[in-house]
Amino acid sequence: MNQLSPPPHLASPHWPLSLLPVPYSHMYVHYSACTCMFVCELQRVYMYVCTCTTVHVHVSLNMHSVLLSQDNAIRTSKYNVFSFLPLNLFEQFQRLANAYFLVLLILQLIPEISSLSWFTTVVPLLLVLTMTAVKDASDDIVRDGRYYLLPLSECLSQADLLLLTSSEPLNLVYIETAELDGTFILKCVFPTGEVRCEPPNNRLDKFKGTLTVNGQTYALDNDKVLLRGCTLRNTEWCFGLVVFGGPDTKLMQSSGKTVFKRTSIDGLMNVLVLCIFGFLAVMCSILAVGNAIWEVREGSVFIAFLPRPNGVNAGFSAFLTFWSYVIILNTVVPISLYVSVEIIRLGNSFYIDWDRKMYYPKSDTPAQARTTTLNEELGQIKYIFSDKTGTLTQNIMTFNKCSINGKSYGRSIGETVDFTWNELADPKFVFHDPSLVELVREGDLAAQHFFRLLALCHTVMPEEKTEGELYYQAQSPDEGALVTAARNFGFVFRSRTPESIRIMEMGQEVTYDLLAVLDFNNVRKRMSVIVRSPKGKLILFCKGADTIVYERLHPSCLKLKDTTTSHLNEYAGDGLRTLALAYKDLDDDYMEDWRRRHHEANIAMDGKEERLDELYEEIEKDLMLLGATAVEDKLQDGVPQTIEQLAKADIKIWVLTGDKQETAENIGYACNMLREDMTEVFIVAANTAEGRDVTTSISCFANVITHNSSPKAYALEKDLELELLRTACMCQTVICCRVTPLQKAQVVELVKHYKQAVTLAIGDGANDVSMIKAAHIGVGISGQEGMQAVLSSDYSFAQFRYLQRLLLVHGRWSYLRMCKFLRYFFYKNFTFTFVHFWYAFFCGFSAQTVYDEWFITLYNLVYTALPVLGMSLFDQDVNDRWSSQHPQLYSPGQLNLYFSKKAFVRCMMHSCYSSLILFFIPWAAMYDTVRDDGKDIVDYQSFALLAQTCLLIAVTIQLSLDTHYWTAVNQFFVWGSLSAYFAITFTMYSNGMFLIFTSTFPFIGTARNSLNQPNVWLTILLTSILCALPVVAYRFTLIQLWPTINDKVRHKVRKEALPAPAPRRPPVRRISTRRSGYAFSHAQGYGELVTSGRFLLRRPQKIRTALLFPQSDSPLSQGQPQLYRPITALNRVPEEEQPAQQS
Repeated sequence: MNQLSPPPHLASPHWPLSLLPVPYSHMYVHYSACTCMFVCELQRVYMYVCTCTTVHVHVSLNMHSVLLSQDNAIRTSKYNVFSFLPLNLFEQFQRLANAYFLVLLILQLIPEISSLSWFTTVVPLLLVLTMTAVKDASDDIVRDGRYYLLPLSECLSQADLLLLTSSEPLNLVYIETAELDGTFILKCVFPTGEVRCEPPNNRLDKFKGTLTVNGQTYALDNDKVLLRGCTLRNTEWCFGLVVFGGPDTKLMQSSGKTVFKRTSIDGLMNVLVLCIFGFLAVMCSILAVGNAIWEVREGSVFIAFLPRPNGVNAGFSAFLTFWSYVIILNTVVPISLYVSVEIIRLGNSFYIDWDRKMYYPKSDTPAQARTTTLNEELGQIKYIFSDKTGTLTQNIMTFNKCSINGKSYGRSIGETVDFTWNELADPKFVFHDPSLVELVREGDLAAQHFFRLLALCHTVMPEEKTEGELYYQAQSPDEGALVTAARNFGFVFRSRTPESIRIMEMGQEVTYDLLAVLDFNNVRKRMSVIVRSPKGKLILFCKGADTIVYERLHPSCLKLKDTTTSHLNEYAGDGLRTLALAYKDLDDDYMEDWRRRHHEANIAMDGKEERLDELYEEIEKDLMLLGATAVEDKLQDGVPQTIEQLAKADIKIWVLTGDKQETAENIGYACNMLREDMTEVFIVAANTAEGRDVTTSISCFANVITHNSSPKAYALEKDLELELLRTACMCQTVICCRVTPLQKAQVVELVKHYKQAVTLAIGDGANDVSMIKAAHIGVGISGQEGMQAVLSSDYSFAQFRYLQRLLLVHGRWSYLRMCKFLRYFFYKNFTFTFVHFWYAFFCGFSAQTVYDEWFITLYNLVYTALPVLGMSLFDQDVNDRWSSQHPQLYSPGQLNLYFSKKAFVRCMMHSCYSSLILFFIPWAAMYDTVRDDGKDIVDYQSFALLAQTCLLIAVTIQLSLDTHYWTAVNQFFVWGSLSAYFAITFTMYSNGMFLIFTSTFPFIGTARNSLNQPNVWLTILLTSILCALPVVAYRFTLIQLWPTINDKVRHKVRKEALPAPAPRRPPVRRISTRRSGYAFSHAQGYGELVTSGRFLLRRPQKIRTALLFPQSDSPLSQGQPQLYRPITALNRVPEEEQPAQQS
């Protein structure tokens, strides 16, 4: 096998890049890849991403070899240049109406049955297909997005990389995996060599492979891999080997496929179209039977002057009549319906794009409707699935309050503390209580011991590039906030070694010997350090969950414990995350004996963890309480209020997060999703298959369920998923924690499949993409975690609070307008068609049209198109403020009250009544009558003109009754359409048009001879009154006897003034006995890491860069930032040309 030649600037014996084919799962998988490099500056970071480099995958199976190439580009579009036309046409013809008109077009090409010209169907059909295709192409272009060179505030991994080396001590890198699971992680690796790895898969938490260096084989696991979507922080540079690129990355494997999303109204319309087809067949069959009977009884009379063609009898005539009426009555499914639907959806999408109240000025981010096909679905949402990190929260921790020696410090607002006296203070740190600074500077021992503990008891790793310019690399944001607080109050953590910690205490440098770190885990919920002060004093510092620390306090702390507990309750009521702090003085002799036993436990082969836990329990007793801290995990603005309003709209909100259970619960309380009156808060948790039966004992009266998922979610298995869903749906709030991206999608699919409810998923990270794609509606937050969620979403904006306006205002209006449009459209077209049906009984079932052919052509395209569009684009029952103030207005959409099968049947019955009035009243008025001057007898053309005029005025009155909100545009469209009708009618029925196009415009003089007769206008008035009167009476009765929530609010609108915009309410303090645990985003194992010498021995920078860059004049070797150009794909080099040193 030929080896790969590295790029010239990396050609060094220290960089063996050859990868040999290796067996794995009965396949030989060989990944040959280039190296990706991250080059960072302090303020501006450029990242080189291998978008043009090809990752070659060599697969040998059954002795046959094939070379596969995978581009690293990620595409979020549904189409490409070649697949657009066939896929889009396939998608459009899934609409039965489009397929129906294609069949109708074929029928119109048969002269024996067609009474209308073929172009009357071709032109509208092509118009619909073209407009929809252009709209879909535009949506897909907006949806697609790829980034190659990214100026960011930190580096973002664009492929799955095997980390080779970095600028940090012994190749440590600091990454944020918030896009994957909402946490921060430290990772480290071994040197490079021959790599054997697994094929591409979607397991974010697993990686299997081996690394062979100098004949020694090492295991590679997930800690050695930087996954696509993770963010590199506080690391100058790193080199990595691409193992998976493009759609093969674990993140993209977990993202799911892009699916065609259609609204529930689209699905209902398909069902209704099928019903309409059946109804149309019934009508045509009735008329065909009528034609056969008429031909037998009456047709023989006309044979003398209208001879039948050979072979045509009554039965065959009825067969032809059936298809003729299929063409004539096709307006029951008008092709212009779909053109109008697309225009309405496009207009409502523009309203979202243009809404200034959904514009976020801080990041210059407007709301964006990335699709135009789902607007009305926004008014029917029943379940919302939300991510936590970056969606509900800002992922920013701030030190807000503390309790020291029984006294509380810190206020939400007030005078800001001046830290200019401290040269090493963090200028971004804000605290609102100057008395605490005065206490520390006056030398209060308890206060100084408090901050000394915060400066020593942690696993933070400092970085000081220049004197006094400190950067803390914290494994969790909680840790960083506490250490930063100690720094500003005069206890500055400067550096650490495996055996010592160096801090500045009120300007004096002090070094403590680090004797032991008692690490955090999920059971202990605390961490401790044992240090020796410069004076030789041994101290144990401990911080952790207050319930855990309280159990280990000395009896003398009872009074201080009660005072501190009251402060903790107060902090918890403010939604803050609390910790208790304690210390203990140790005896030298005891410590010597304890260290000996600790060492023995550490090297024990069996029972190591149990022996260490016993030692930790032994030494962490009789602690002296110092106080407590309160850290705020900042929510985005308006999150609690938004959740409250959405809950009033009867929308269920489920939080699906990768965070730990305690973090999820704490955010639940902060968002008011969980409340203190919820006494039945319980947890469904199982880490083994045997623990699955926990769901069978769950109370049916629960208020909330928190589902704790292991990498294998047992509750989502087939035999338990229905039990999980049943239990969850009885709860007011559901929080699923420790879920993977695929498990998020599974939860969404579970609700979609069994509840048959409209779902919405909202998130901001790449780990939310699968959930966003699975839901009916996907919303992306344009936050700090990249654009992957936005690119896969249907709607996007910058803040979670805009979701309220998107649903309660735009969604409700869109649903209301679309339902009104459909009801009216079916009404006017069924009425139009039923008049044809009644006329058939008076024309011998001859398939003659009751209207002028030009009126048939222009009825949907000109005369009634603009008024209904005006109503569907501008109508609103109440304005946006009333909509937000009364979330209950949203409920009719969830229940499908405005348009359903029942509403469709009512619409048909209304149309049937109107058509009877519009046919028989004009027929009776015109039958055997003459003009008032006695000159002419009324003929077919006069009756056709009267019937179509009555129809148009009646449906226009109905539209006016349906319109709640009149604008100048609505007025113009209504009166303009009526004026256009009369202008076009007088023009087409004029002498001039007849002389020019005699066969095309046969109704010469009909308009001027009929419309100047008083009885014609009286007939029009009578039909209009008879059509509108039942509607007015029915609606008046409903409002008086059974008013809906809309009727009540509209009545309130007329009585009261416009409500003022809702003020930003400060968070309400809750009386709570529940407090959060310790460092929820923290993970176990970092105590061992920071005390391990081999991880903290930093090689001199010059030596490290010299190994990487032999040329001393290289800018990067001198520590200077360097922007790299993309490296083209590595080409294979013949064996004879390869360097002899390359392995």
